[in-house]
Amino acid sequence: MASAQPDDSLTEYLSCPLCLNFFTDPVSLECGHNFCRSCIMDGWKEKEPNYCPECREEFQGRNLIASRALANLANKARKLNLMSKEKGNKILCEEHWEELKLFCETDKKLICYTCRDAREHRDHRFMPVNEAVEIYKGQAKGFLDTLEEKRWAILEIEQQQKQKIAEIRDQSLSLKTRITSEFAEMHQFLTEKEEHLTGNLQLHEGEILGAMEKNLQEIQERSKLIHGELQKFQEQVEQKDGILFLKEESWRNLRSRQSIKELIVASGVCQLKNSEDLS
Repeated sequence: MASAQPDDSLTEYLSCPLCLNFFTDPVSLECGHNFCRSCIMDGWKEKEPNYCPECREEFQGRNLIASRALANLANKARKLNLMSKEKGNKILCEEHWEELKLFCETDKKLICYTCRDAREHRDHRFMPVNEAVEIYKGQAKGFLDTLEEKRWAILEIEQQQKQKIAEIRDQSLSLKTRITSEFAEMHQFLTEKEEHLTGNLQLHEGEILGAMEKNLQEIQERSKLIHGELQKFQEQVEQKDGILFLKEESWRNLRSRQSIKELIVASGVCQLKNSEDLS
């Protein structure tokens, strides 16, 4: 099927660029553009040199080539245009240019009366266009009702899916809040436990270091005392006068001084009182 009126592209191809009507006695210029003979001749009056109104190419002479094929097409288009106006722009049969008044049920297509009698439609079933429109519009309406039901069913499923998505998001948010809260409690508990263990460790460290520092003080005092006695005995040993040496009392207590209690190095280990505190 096709409209009796030529489409815009064909109309443009078959129309003169100067008068904008279908070609009348069309001619071609050397550049290949087409015009009505009278239009191009009127345009060239008293103008030198001659040139193409489309591409502006200049020519030395006026060599016009008649186009019979283009003239035939333009005439046919002109007739089709007139037929279209006469028939009120009705859709016509492409082959016979008659109004399509029948519907071939066998081929499911619109045809004219001439097509009905053709060999290709022999033994086919036909009905008037109005009747076919009523029947097939009814079928189309039933199909539309079915599609509408399916659309509502899909919309309901879509709503259910959205609800499920919202539930999952709410569950996730609730779990995130719970996780944050529980880890905050754990953090507080661990912080308090850390402070408690650190305090106990510092207390234990103080006790051990106190004893060790006291022992260190005794060691340093004993070292100082021994250093003084060492100097004194050194001076007596270096005494050249034997009489004076024997008169000194300190060397007589030498043996008793050598039996002084030996000092020890105080030690200790920093540890938690309860080994389960770090578990």
